[in-house]
Amino acid sequence: MSMANPPKRSPGNSSTVNPAYPDMSSPQSDKSPIPPPPTSFVPPRFPPPKLQQDQIASPSIKTPNLQSPANGVKTGSPISHLSTPPGPPVFTSPVRPAAVPFRTSPATPQPVAFSSASSLPTSSPPHFLNGAAELQHQVPDSTEETTPAEESPCVLFSAHKVLKQKKQANVPSLGFGALVSPGREVSPGPQIIQRDPHRCHNCGAYANLYCKILIGSGQWQCVICRSLNGSEGEYVASSKEELRNFPELSSAIVDYVQTGNQRPSYVPVSDSRTSAPIILVIDECLDEPHLQHLQSSLHAFVESIPPTARIGIILYGRTVSIYDFSEDSIASADVLPGDKSPTQESLKGLLYGAGVYLSPMHASKQVAHDIFSSLRPYRMNVPEASRDRCLGVAVEVALAIIQGPLAEISRGVVKRAGGNSRIIVCAGGPNTYGPGSVPHSFSHPNYPHMEKTALNWMELLGREAHRNNTVVDILCAGTCPVRVPVLQPLAKASGGVLVLHDDFGEAFGVNLQRASTRAAGSHGFLEIRCSDDILVTQVVGPGEEAHIDTNETFKNDAALIIQMLSVEETQSFAVSMENKRDIKSDNAFFQFAIQFSNVYQADISRVITVRLPTVDSVSAYLGSVHDEVAAVLIAKRTLLRAKNSSEAIDMRATVDERIKDIALRFGSQVPKSKVYRFPKELSALSEFLFHLRRGPLLGSIIGHEDERSVLRNLFLNASFDLSLRMVAPRCLMHREGGTFEELPAYNLAMQSDTAVVLDHGTDVFIWLGAELAADEGRNASALAACRTLAEELSEFRFPAPRILAFKEGSSQARYFVSRLIPAHKDPPYEQEARFPQLLTLTTEQRSKLKNSFLFFDDPSFCEWIKSLRVVPPEPN
Repeated sequence: MSMANPPKRSPGNSSTVNPAYPDMSSPQSDKSPIPPPPTSFVPPRFPPPKLQQDQIASPSIKTPNLQSPANGVKTGSPISHLSTPPGPPVFTSPVRPAAVPFRTSPATPQPVAFSSASSLPTSSPPHFLNGAAELQHQVPDSTEETTPAEESPCVLFSAHKVLKQKKQANVPSLGFGALVSPGREVSPGPQIIQRDPHRCHNCGAYANLYCKILIGSGQWQCVICRSLNGSEGEYVASSKEELRNFPELSSAIVDYVQTGNQRPSYVPVSDSRTSAPIILVIDECLDEPHLQHLQSSLHAFVESIPPTARIGIILYGRTVSIYDFSEDSIASADVLPGDKSPTQESLKGLLYGAGVYLSPMHASKQVAHDIFSSLRPYRMNVPEASRDRCLGVAVEVALAIIQGPLAEISRGVVKRAGGNSRIIVCAGGPNTYGPGSVPHSFSHPNYPHMEKTALNWMELLGREAHRNNTVVDILCAGTCPVRVPVLQPLAKASGGVLVLHDDFGEAFGVNLQRASTRAAGSHGFLEIRCSDDILVTQVVGPGEEAHIDTNETFKNDAALIIQMLSVEETQSFAVSMENKRDIKSDNAFFQFAIQFSNVYQADISRVITVRLPTVDSVSAYLGSVHDEVAAVLIAKRTLLRAKNSSEAIDMRATVDERIKDIALRFGSQVPKSKVYRFPKELSALSEFLFHLRRGPLLGSIIGHEDERSVLRNLFLNASFDLSLRMVAPRCLMHREGGTFEELPAYNLAMQSDTAVVLDHGTDVFIWLGAELAADEGRNASALAACRTLAEELSEFRFPAPRILAFKEGSSQARYFVSRLIPAHKDPPYEQEARFPQLLTLTTEQRSKLKNSFLFFDDPSFCEWIKSLRVVPPEPN
């Protein structure tokens, strides 16, 4: 996407972009009276303005012999290389009753979000010499270089050290990089600085705690390009301890905040004016069962959103109905035709008329309930897929309403909404009428051409939404195919997400609520700067390269700048890096600057600086590898190339080759053999890649290509936490007393006297063993505890996962079984090494477990890795 709204930067706040690098990748009113529906809901709580890390309360979980960071994020102790997905927080609260279907107090979503992804390759920045080398000996180190900063949850590297030798470092099978989560909440929140930052006059990097400073003159040396810079006397100090009073010189992550009253264009407005509007665009071609579920979800949604939130309601079928909130107890709608885009005259008649199409919730809650109660099912005898739906025109009208009658004046001057506006489409079928539509039938002689035209039109509409700071989320439900390839470009280009649901029930309702509250900011840019020896080769995530020329301000700014489609907690960027040459220095530096406007109208520049030590030793490097982050980076690079099912099969083969190459380059050769053993330090990585190969992302678990496409797009933009769960499921076994024990995700966990929760990101499964299910009391208690845990694990997740519960031997249990590593055919010593919990079972229990498995030819982890002529790694 070309950058439509480049940021307004002061001379000291600019950046540039590398050149492209080839990828290795007249309205009528219709009024009808309605009886008001009964309502009794609780108002929601707001996400706090200060960023804080997610904390989850849950039943007790015991992780024997393992100490693992919560949610896979390093918390100061060394990373444990587990043979399972990352360890959980240690939950100590007692079991609570299962949660209600719709939380009327949705919390800020945890990093799990999604938008469309793109690959953002870059080129090598120019090598520059600026005389800093001659000055380096004059610059004493005034900061304690021996004090490492804690790893920020916003930036997670695949290893905590960098190999010095280019040949060793640039092994593509393992790779090196970072996951950057620009909108992630941080706890404790970063230090706030309300002044302009000091930036390097040469490369644009920010002053940070690793800079060397001349305390007598206040000059500081840039860690990226080694240039010497002035601080206008601000860093003049009597001692180096005095410099620690500057947040940027004592903390690895800081927020430079410019509030509204410091901006010339700022005009103070009330909360109701600054709340970004939400417009629901609802499919009116639904059969009665689907409509009833949708109405329940819509009523719960109205009760969940804050009273200051402005809401609009639009229905679409063959026409577009825009509901008017100006009259009480009557559903009044202006109707526009759906066969073509609305004309300027029809929009003027709508926007300059007496109707109120966006209204704060506190003034229009009852009217919204009345509108939803007035919805009627589709009455004509036409198949679901053949019904006329003008979804594209409905979104166009919604955009026009958000812009309002004074769009040119209001944009950023008279009023400025906090964060992005949202259009949430509730769709039950494909767009088959008007612009951006496709024929009802795939057998239409001109279908391929019409589909291509529809794709282009939808993408242009999504870009227009993005230019107007509006995100379009498309929530689909029901059994009618919605033609995902046609709708995806609309969500993708706007920075939104497309989600498929089985029906308009519980999961749909939760996602409707979370979609409306998940925005963190708008007008986002991500700048990446690295030491001159490091090259960014590829970025995968919800954005695209921004082309901003800053050479007038900074002489040699080689930063990669990414324009983010939206700034949300639920997203991340996968940044791949390489060595440009052998590294001579003892440290490599990385700086990430995230610029955005938050929902409180403050312009924020979050600066995160990371220093990693460089090493010659390969074993020292392997010991520093963060298996979980490395696996997610590899998976995102792989999925980027798996655009359809045939390519997914090809990518499975690349996973095999990756395993062999890692063993060859980093493993040890078995004596008197040509076979190599996979390195023990990367044991967990090998299991993660096996899960990736056979799971829903690359495997054959997902049947329909639309589902695979949606999963792929969600994964490519997802936060680290959700991405990891989508790659490798997390297995938790219920124990007496309401506690849970985390186990490897092997089918050996399917013990008939227990219940097991399996969290696979977009799905959470509850499996109840046959013996447990026969005991009614124990079964009810275990099921309640498992449901509570499942809901708490996914409480802040967007999209909210399906939660399915079933008994051992039922037809639905296949969903659960297919996601576990089949280890029942492995010899007992292998089983015990990789699933130590077996040692706690009696001989009778082990025999019963062995006899419970059905024969199938799916290989175990050990069988698979041996088939590649690689010796399995020793489990950690």
